[in-house]
Amino acid sequence: LPEFEKYPSSLKVFSKDGEPYQEGDLFIQPDLARTLEKIKENGKDGFYKGKVAELLVEQIASLGGYITLEDLERYQPLEREPITGSYRGYKIVSMSPPSSGGIALVELLNILENYPAPGGAESDWGSALYIHHLVEAMKYVFADRTYHLGDEDFYPVPKDKLISKEYAKTIFTKIENAKNKAVPSGEIKSLDVSYLHESTETVHYSVYDSFGNAVSITTTINSSFGSKIVVEGAGFLLNNEMDDFSGKPGTQNQFGLLGTEANSIQPEKRMLSSMTPTIILKDGKPHIIIGSPGGAKIITAVLQVILNCIDFDMNIREAVEKPRIHHQWLPDSIYYEDKALTDDLKKELIEMGYSLSDYGAALRIIGIAEGIMIDRENKIIYGASDPRGGGLAVGY
Repeated sequence: LPEFEKYPSSLKVFSKDGEPYQEGDLFIQPDLARTLEKIKENGKDGFYKGKVAELLVEQIASLGGYITLEDLERYQPLEREPITGSYRGYKIVSMSPPSSGGIALVELLNILENYPAPGGAESDWGSALYIHHLVEAMKYVFADRTYHLGDEDFYPVPKDKLISKEYAKTIFTKIENAKNKAVPSGEIKSLDVSYLHESTETVHYSVYDSFGNAVSITTTINSSFGSKIVVEGAGFLLNNEMDDFSGKPGTQNQFGLLGTEANSIQPEKRMLSSMTPTIILKDGKPHIIIGSPGGAKIITAVLQVILNCIDFDMNIREAVEKPRIHHQWLPDSIYYEDKALTDDLKKELIEMGYSLSDYGAALRIIGIAEGIMIDRENKIIYGASDPRGGGLAVGY
Protein backbone atom coordinates (compact mmCIF):
# COMPACT_ATOMS: atom_id res chain seq x y z
CA LEU A 1 0.00 0.00 0.00
CA PRO A 2 2.79 2.55 0.67
CA GLU A 3 3.77 2.36 -3.02
CA PHE A 4 0.30 3.61 -3.99
CA GLU A 5 0.31 6.61 -1.64
CA LYS A 6 1.93 8.97 -4.17
CA TYR A 7 -0.81 8.15 -6.71
CA PRO A 8 -4.27 9.15 -5.36
CA SER A 9 -6.07 7.32 -8.18
CA SER A 10 -4.30 4.09 -7.21
CA LEU A 11 -4.86 4.53 -3.49
CA LYS A 12 -8.57 5.09 -4.14
CA VAL A 13 -8.88 1.76 -5.97
CA PHE A 14 -6.63 -0.44 -3.85
CA SER A 15 -7.40 0.80 -0.34
CA LYS A 16 -10.49 0.90 1.84
CA ASP A 17 -10.54 4.28 3.57
CA GLY A 18 -6.74 4.32 3.36
CA GLU A 19 -6.29 0.80 4.74
CA PRO A 20 -5.56 -2.43 2.83
CA TYR A 21 -8.46 -4.62 1.82
CA GLN A 22 -8.78 -7.79 3.87
CA GLU A 23 -9.85 -11.24 2.78
CA GLY A 24 -13.65 -11.33 2.73
CA ASP A 25 -14.06 -7.60 1.98
CA LEU A 26 -16.22 -6.56 -0.98
CA PHE A 27 -13.95 -5.10 -3.68
CA ILE A 28 -15.80 -3.06 -6.33
CA GLN A 29 -14.16 -1.36 -9.34
CA PRO A 30 -16.84 0.77 -11.08
CA ASP A 31 -14.40 2.74 -13.28
CA LEU A 32 -12.87 -0.48 -14.62
CA ALA A 33 -16.36 -1.90 -15.21
CA ARG A 34 -17.24 1.13 -17.35
CA THR A 35 -14.00 0.74 -19.33
CA LEU A 36 -14.75 -2.91 -20.01
CA GLU A 37 -18.27 -1.97 -21.14
CA LYS A 38 -16.78 0.48 -23.67
CA ILE A 39 -14.47 -2.25 -25.01
CA LYS A 40 -17.40 -4.67 -25.21
CA GLU A 41 -19.44 -2.17 -27.20
CA ASN A 42 -16.70 -0.71 -29.43
CA GLY A 43 -13.92 -3.30 -29.61
CA LYS A 44 -10.38 -1.95 -29.53
CA ASP A 45 -11.68 1.55 -30.38
CA GLY A 46 -13.31 1.55 -26.95
CA PHE A 47 -9.79 1.62 -25.51
CA TYR A 48 -7.53 3.28 -28.09
CA LYS A 49 -9.99 6.05 -28.98
CA GLY A 50 -12.56 8.16 -27.18
CA LYS A 51 -12.94 8.80 -23.46
CA VAL A 52 -10.71 5.98 -22.19
CA ALA A 53 -7.85 7.08 -24.46
CA GLU A 54 -8.27 10.68 -23.30
CA LEU A 55 -8.13 9.66 -19.64
CA LEU A 56 -5.02 7.56 -20.27
CA VAL A 57 -3.19 10.39 -22.05
CA GLU A 58 -4.19 12.90 -19.34
CA GLN A 59 -2.88 10.60 -16.60
CA ILE A 60 0.46 10.07 -18.30
CA ALA A 61 0.87 13.76 -19.17
CA SER A 62 0.18 14.75 -15.56
CA LEU A 63 3.21 12.69 -14.53
CA GLY A 64 5.53 14.00 -17.24
CA GLY A 65 4.97 11.27 -19.81
CA TYR A 66 4.80 11.59 -23.59
CA ILE A 67 2.04 9.34 -25.01
CA THR A 68 -0.45 11.18 -27.24
CA LEU A 69 -3.90 10.39 -28.62
CA GLU A 70 -2.25 9.97 -32.03
CA ASP A 71 0.11 7.34 -30.58
CA LEU A 72 -2.81 5.32 -29.25
CA GLU A 73 -4.86 5.62 -32.43
CA ARG A 74 -1.91 4.49 -34.55
CA TYR A 75 -1.23 1.38 -32.45
CA GLN A 76 -2.20 -1.90 -34.09
CA PRO A 77 -2.01 -5.44 -32.71
CA LEU A 78 0.04 -7.78 -34.89
CA GLU A 79 -0.64 -11.40 -35.71
CA ARG A 80 2.56 -13.40 -36.15
CA GLU A 81 3.36 -16.96 -37.14
CA PRO A 82 4.19 -19.07 -34.08
CA ILE A 83 7.55 -20.67 -33.52
CA THR A 84 7.41 -24.40 -34.22
CA GLY A 85 9.81 -27.24 -33.55
CA SER A 86 9.87 -30.88 -32.56
CA TYR A 87 11.07 -32.95 -29.63
CA ARG A 88 11.24 -36.76 -29.65
CA GLY A 89 8.32 -36.98 -32.10
CA TYR A 90 6.14 -34.29 -30.53
CA LYS A 91 5.43 -30.99 -32.30
CA ILE A 92 6.13 -27.84 -30.28
CA VAL A 93 4.15 -24.65 -30.99
CA SER A 94 5.08 -21.52 -29.04
CA MET A 95 5.27 -17.73 -29.11
CA SER A 96 7.31 -15.85 -31.71
CA PRO A 97 9.38 -12.69 -31.24
CA PRO A 98 9.29 -10.16 -29.72
CA SER A 99 8.86 -12.81 -27.03
CA SER A 100 12.04 -14.83 -26.62
CA GLY A 101 10.10 -17.75 -25.17
CA GLY A 102 9.34 -19.80 -28.27
CA ILE A 103 12.81 -19.58 -29.81
CA ALA A 104 14.52 -20.24 -26.47
CA LEU A 105 12.28 -23.23 -25.70
CA VAL A 106 12.76 -24.87 -29.10
CA GLU A 107 16.52 -24.23 -28.98
CA LEU A 108 16.72 -25.80 -25.51
CA LEU A 109 14.74 -28.86 -26.57
CA ASN A 110 16.84 -29.24 -29.73
CA ILE A 111 20.03 -29.30 -27.65
CA LEU A 112 18.67 -31.75 -25.08
CA GLU A 113 17.25 -34.04 -27.78
CA ASN A 114 20.85 -35.04 -28.56
CA TYR A 115 20.99 -36.91 -25.25
CA PRO A 116 19.39 -40.37 -25.07
CA ALA A 117 15.83 -40.32 -23.73
CA PRO A 118 15.82 -41.37 -20.06
CA GLY A 119 12.94 -43.69 -20.90
CA GLY A 120 10.83 -42.93 -17.86
CA ALA A 121 13.47 -43.98 -15.33
CA GLU A 122 12.82 -41.30 -12.73
CA SER A 123 16.01 -42.26 -10.90
CA ASP A 124 17.81 -40.28 -13.63
CA TRP A 125 15.68 -37.22 -12.88
CA GLY A 126 17.52 -34.68 -10.76
CA SER A 127 20.92 -36.37 -11.00
CA ALA A 128 24.05 -34.21 -11.20
CA LEU A 129 24.56 -35.20 -14.83
CA TYR A 130 20.95 -34.40 -15.73
CA ILE A 131 21.19 -30.97 -14.08
CA HIS A 132 24.54 -30.39 -15.80
CA HIS A 133 22.96 -31.00 -19.20
CA LEU A 134 20.03 -28.69 -18.38
CA VAL A 135 22.17 -25.88 -17.01
CA GLU A 136 24.71 -25.85 -19.82
CA ALA A 137 21.93 -25.75 -22.41
CA MET A 138 20.26 -22.91 -20.50
CA LYS A 139 23.49 -20.90 -20.43
CA TYR A 140 24.03 -21.08 -24.17
CA VAL A 141 20.39 -20.31 -24.95
CA PHE A 142 20.14 -17.31 -22.62
CA ALA A 143 23.36 -15.93 -24.11
CA ASP A 144 21.75 -16.21 -27.54
CA ARG A 145 18.63 -14.53 -26.14
CA THR A 146 20.71 -11.56 -25.01
CA TYR A 147 22.61 -11.09 -28.25
CA HIS A 148 20.11 -12.01 -30.94
CA LEU A 149 16.48 -11.57 -29.87
CA GLY A 150 14.19 -8.56 -30.19
CA ASP A 151 11.38 -7.21 -32.37
CA GLU A 152 12.09 -8.66 -35.81
CA ASP A 153 10.32 -5.72 -37.46
CA PHE A 154 13.31 -3.65 -36.30
CA TYR A 155 16.17 -6.16 -35.98
CA PRO A 156 17.22 -9.13 -38.14
CA VAL A 157 16.61 -11.95 -35.65
CA PRO A 158 18.42 -15.11 -36.90
CA LYS A 159 15.32 -17.15 -36.09
CA ASP A 160 15.84 -20.03 -38.51
CA LYS A 161 19.39 -20.59 -37.33
CA LEU A 162 18.56 -20.48 -33.62
CA ILE A 163 15.78 -23.10 -33.88
CA SER A 164 17.65 -25.41 -36.27
CA LYS A 165 18.71 -28.91 -35.23
CA GLU A 166 22.12 -28.29 -36.80
CA TYR A 167 22.84 -25.25 -34.62
CA ALA A 168 21.72 -27.16 -31.52
CA LYS A 169 24.13 -29.95 -32.44
CA THR A 170 27.07 -27.50 -32.39
CA ILE A 171 26.10 -26.38 -28.87
CA PHE A 172 25.66 -29.99 -27.75
CA THR A 173 29.17 -30.75 -29.04
CA LYS A 174 30.64 -27.84 -27.06
CA ILE A 175 28.92 -29.07 -23.89
CA GLU A 176 30.21 -32.61 -24.43
CA ASN A 177 33.74 -31.37 -25.15
CA ALA A 178 33.82 -29.85 -21.65
CA LYS A 179 33.81 -33.41 -20.22
CA ASN A 180 31.01 -32.95 -17.67
CA LYS A 181 32.46 -29.70 -16.34
CA ALA A 182 30.75 -26.32 -16.11
CA VAL A 183 31.77 -23.88 -18.83
CA PRO A 184 32.08 -20.41 -17.25
CA SER A 185 29.41 -18.10 -18.66
CA GLY A 186 32.07 -15.56 -19.61
CA GLU A 187 33.62 -18.14 -21.96
CA ILE A 188 30.31 -18.65 -23.77
CA LYS A 189 29.92 -14.91 -24.40
CA SER A 190 31.20 -11.90 -22.47
CA LEU A 191 29.38 -8.75 -21.42
CA ASP A 192 29.94 -6.15 -18.71
CA VAL A 193 27.05 -6.40 -16.29
CA SER A 194 25.12 -4.21 -13.85
CA TYR A 195 22.73 -6.04 -11.51
CA LEU A 196 19.16 -5.30 -10.43
CA HIS A 197 16.60 -7.25 -8.40
CA GLU A 198 13.62 -9.22 -9.68
CA SER A 199 9.83 -8.83 -9.59
CA THR A 200 6.91 -10.20 -11.61
CA GLU A 201 3.25 -9.52 -12.41
CA THR A 202 2.35 -12.01 -15.13
CA VAL A 203 -0.60 -14.36 -15.55
CA HIS A 204 -0.93 -17.55 -17.59
CA TYR A 205 -3.93 -19.72 -18.34
CA SER A 206 -4.36 -22.86 -20.45
CA VAL A 207 -7.72 -23.83 -21.96
CA TYR A 208 -9.07 -26.89 -23.80
CA ASP A 209 -12.68 -27.41 -24.88
CA SER A 210 -14.98 -30.22 -26.02
CA PHE A 211 -14.41 -29.31 -29.68
CA GLY A 212 -10.65 -29.86 -29.42
CA ASN A 213 -9.69 -26.18 -29.38
CA ALA A 214 -6.55 -25.48 -27.35
CA VAL A 215 -5.47 -22.04 -26.10
CA SER A 216 -2.32 -21.06 -24.21
CA ILE A 217 -2.24 -17.41 -23.10
CA THR A 218 0.34 -15.44 -21.13
CA THR A 219 -0.24 -11.75 -20.38
CA THR A 220 1.74 -9.29 -18.28
CA ILE A 221 2.07 -5.74 -16.97
CA ASN A 222 5.69 -6.56 -16.01
CA SER A 223 6.27 -5.55 -12.36
CA SER A 224 3.97 -6.21 -9.44
CA PHE A 225 1.04 -3.84 -10.11
CA GLY A 226 2.99 -2.57 -13.15
CA SER A 227 3.84 1.11 -12.72
CA LYS A 228 1.55 1.29 -9.62
CA ILE A 229 -0.45 3.99 -11.46
CA VAL A 230 -4.21 3.60 -11.97
CA VAL A 231 -5.71 5.78 -14.72
CA GLU A 232 -8.11 8.17 -12.97
CA GLY A 233 -11.67 7.54 -14.15
CA ALA A 234 -10.74 4.44 -16.19
CA GLY A 235 -9.76 2.12 -13.36
CA PHE A 236 -6.89 0.13 -14.89
CA LEU A 237 -3.21 -0.01 -14.04
CA LEU A 238 -0.51 1.24 -16.39
CA ASN A 239 2.25 -1.26 -17.06
CA ASN A 240 5.99 -0.58 -16.83
CA GLU A 241 6.95 -2.60 -19.88
CA MET A 242 9.67 -0.12 -20.87
CA ASP A 243 11.84 -2.03 -18.39
CA ASP A 244 11.80 -4.95 -20.84
CA PHE A 245 13.82 -2.91 -23.33
CA SER A 246 17.61 -2.71 -23.07
CA GLY A 247 18.41 0.67 -21.55
CA LYS A 248 22.05 0.13 -22.45
CA PRO A 249 24.13 -2.97 -23.25
CA GLY A 250 25.16 -4.88 -20.15
CA THR A 251 22.56 -3.40 -17.81
CA GLN A 252 20.12 -5.93 -16.41
CA ASN A 253 16.40 -5.32 -16.13
CA GLN A 254 14.47 -6.21 -12.98
CA PHE A 255 14.44 -9.89 -13.97
CA GLY A 256 18.23 -9.98 -14.14
CA LEU A 257 18.09 -10.27 -17.93
CA LEU A 258 20.67 -8.55 -20.09
CA GLY A 259 20.13 -6.86 -23.41
CA THR A 260 22.03 -5.59 -26.42
CA GLU A 261 21.25 -3.64 -29.60
CA ALA A 262 18.69 -6.26 -30.68
CA ASN A 263 16.34 -5.05 -27.92
CA SER A 264 17.23 -1.35 -27.84
CA ILE A 265 14.54 1.31 -27.46
CA GLN A 266 12.98 2.63 -30.69
CA PRO A 267 9.67 4.32 -31.52
CA GLU A 268 6.82 1.82 -32.15
CA LYS A 269 9.12 -1.11 -31.37
CA ARG A 270 7.78 -3.95 -29.23
CA MET A 271 9.92 -5.00 -26.31
CA LEU A 272 11.44 -8.44 -25.73
CA SER A 273 9.78 -10.69 -23.16
CA SER A 274 10.12 -14.23 -21.80
CA MET A 275 6.49 -15.29 -22.24
CA THR A 276 6.30 -18.92 -23.36
CA PRO A 277 2.70 -20.00 -23.94
CA THR A 278 3.05 -23.41 -25.57
CA ILE A 279 0.95 -26.17 -27.12
CA ILE A 280 2.44 -29.61 -27.74
CA LEU A 281 0.90 -31.82 -30.40
CA LYS A 282 0.95 -35.62 -30.47
CA ASP A 283 -0.01 -37.16 -33.81
CA GLY A 284 -1.21 -33.73 -34.91
CA LYS A 285 -3.60 -33.17 -31.99
CA PRO A 286 -3.19 -31.15 -28.76
CA HIS A 287 -1.52 -33.20 -26.03
CA ILE A 288 -0.08 -30.67 -23.57
CA ILE A 289 -1.06 -27.01 -23.07
CA ILE A 290 1.37 -25.20 -20.80
CA GLY A 291 2.71 -21.81 -19.75
CA SER A 292 3.78 -19.84 -16.71
CA PRO A 293 4.42 -16.41 -15.21
CA GLY A 294 7.85 -15.75 -13.72
CA GLY A 295 10.02 -13.33 -15.70
CA ALA A 296 13.19 -14.99 -16.95
CA LYS A 297 12.20 -18.18 -15.15
CA ILE A 298 9.16 -18.69 -17.40
CA ILE A 299 11.28 -20.33 -20.09
CA THR A 300 13.04 -22.76 -17.78
CA ALA A 301 9.84 -23.61 -15.89
CA VAL A 302 7.98 -24.50 -19.09
CA LEU A 303 10.99 -26.48 -20.32
CA GLN A 304 11.16 -28.63 -17.20
CA VAL A 305 7.43 -29.39 -17.18
CA ILE A 306 7.69 -30.57 -20.79
CA LEU A 307 10.75 -32.72 -20.04
CA ASN A 308 9.02 -34.23 -17.02
CA CYS A 309 6.05 -35.25 -19.18
CA ILE A 310 7.86 -36.48 -22.28
CA ASP A 311 11.16 -37.85 -20.93
CA PHE A 312 10.02 -39.10 -17.54
CA ASP A 313 6.43 -40.09 -18.34
CA MET A 314 4.96 -37.98 -15.53
CA ASN A 315 1.35 -36.90 -15.54
CA ILE A 316 0.74 -33.16 -15.76
CA ARG A 317 0.26 -32.73 -12.02
CA GLU A 318 3.51 -34.53 -11.17
CA ALA A 319 5.33 -32.60 -13.89
CA VAL A 320 4.11 -29.23 -12.63
CA GLU A 321 4.77 -29.93 -8.94
CA LYS A 322 8.35 -31.25 -9.27
CA PRO A 323 11.01 -28.84 -7.90
CA ARG A 324 12.86 -26.82 -10.53
CA ILE A 325 16.23 -25.20 -11.22
CA HIS A 326 17.15 -22.15 -13.30
CA HIS A 327 20.20 -20.62 -14.98
CA GLN A 328 20.13 -17.59 -17.29
CA TRP A 329 23.80 -17.33 -18.35
CA LEU A 330 24.48 -14.24 -16.23
CA PRO A 331 24.74 -14.13 -13.29
CA ASP A 332 26.71 -17.39 -13.55
CA SER A 333 24.89 -19.26 -10.80
CA ILE A 334 22.32 -22.05 -10.49
CA TYR A 335 19.07 -20.92 -8.87
CA TYR A 336 17.08 -23.73 -7.30
CA GLU A 337 13.90 -24.30 -5.37
CA ASP A 338 13.64 -25.90 -1.98
CA LYS A 339 14.16 -29.70 -2.22
CA ALA A 340 15.49 -29.47 -5.78
CA LEU A 341 19.06 -30.19 -4.65
CA THR A 342 20.19 -32.50 -1.86
CA ASP A 343 23.39 -31.73 0.05
CA ASP A 344 25.20 -34.52 -1.82
CA LEU A 345 23.96 -33.17 -5.14
CA LYS A 346 25.12 -29.66 -4.26
CA LYS A 347 28.55 -31.05 -3.50
CA GLU A 348 28.69 -32.87 -6.84
CA LEU A 349 27.67 -29.75 -8.75
CA ILE A 350 30.24 -27.58 -6.97
CA GLU A 351 32.90 -30.17 -7.85
CA MET A 352 31.79 -29.89 -11.49
CA GLY A 353 32.52 -26.15 -11.30
CA TYR A 354 29.09 -24.68 -10.59
CA SER A 355 28.19 -21.80 -8.31
CA LEU A 356 24.90 -22.18 -6.41
CA SER A 357 22.62 -19.32 -5.41
CA ASP A 358 21.65 -20.35 -1.89
CA TYR A 359 20.17 -17.06 -0.64
CA GLY A 360 16.39 -17.30 -0.43
CA ALA A 361 16.28 -20.83 -1.87
CA ALA A 362 13.87 -22.06 0.82
CA LEU A 363 11.19 -19.64 -0.43
CA ARG A 364 12.24 -19.40 -4.07
CA ILE A 365 9.67 -19.99 -6.82
CA ILE A 366 10.75 -20.82 -10.37
CA GLY A 367 7.61 -20.21 -12.39
CA ILE A 368 3.98 -21.01 -11.61
CA ALA A 369 3.03 -23.45 -14.36
CA GLU A 370 -0.58 -23.95 -15.43
CA GLY A 371 -1.04 -27.03 -17.58
CA ILE A 372 -3.44 -29.40 -19.29
CA MET A 373 -2.74 -32.90 -20.61
CA ILE A 374 -5.14 -34.72 -22.93
CA ASP A 375 -5.22 -38.53 -22.66
CA ARG A 376 -6.97 -39.51 -25.89
CA GLU A 377 -6.70 -43.23 -25.32
CA ASN A 378 -8.75 -43.05 -22.12
CA LYS A 379 -10.68 -39.91 -23.14
CA ILE A 380 -9.61 -37.95 -20.06
CA ILE A 381 -8.54 -34.29 -19.80
CA TYR A 382 -6.20 -33.58 -16.87
CA GLY A 383 -5.61 -30.08 -15.51
CA ALA A 384 -2.93 -28.99 -13.06
CA SER A 385 -2.54 -25.62 -11.36
CA ASP A 386 0.85 -25.07 -9.78
CA PRO A 387 0.71 -25.14 -5.96
CA ARG A 388 3.42 -22.45 -6.01
CA GLY A 389 0.71 -19.93 -6.91
CA GLY A 390 -2.94 -19.19 -6.28
CA GLY A 391 -4.42 -20.64 -9.46
CA LEU A 392 -7.02 -23.34 -9.94
CA ALA A 393 -7.70 -26.21 -12.35
CA VAL A 394 -11.41 -26.49 -13.19
CA GLY A 395 -13.50 -28.46 -15.67
CA TYR A 396 -17.13 -28.14 -16.65
